[in-house]
Amino acid sequence: MTIDVKHIAKLARMGLTEEEEKKFAKDLSSILDFVTKLKEADTKGVEPTAQVTGVFNVFREDEINAAGQDEQTKKQILGNVPAKERGYIKVKRVLE
Repeated sequence: MTIDVKHIAKLARMGLTEEEEKKFAKDLSSILDFVTKLKEADTKGVEPTAQVTGVFNVFREDEINAAGQDEQTKKQILGNVPAKERGYIKVKRVLE
């Protein structure tokens, strides 16, 4: 089990002392024992569940808004921005 803890710590880029390795080996063993118990549960006929709160997606569909499509509105908007290029608002590069 100590080898597993060392491997997991390496993947997580964590430096562990020998005392921490022993502690985490015990914790990992307890977790794996619990997972084994869960495998014993009879789940036949139980539908898969993603969530149980009853909350649902509240996002609206995208809609084309006619306001802002005319040239006058575009000119007003572009007149208020600090930088523009070829009729678009210019922003700082986010990705390299």
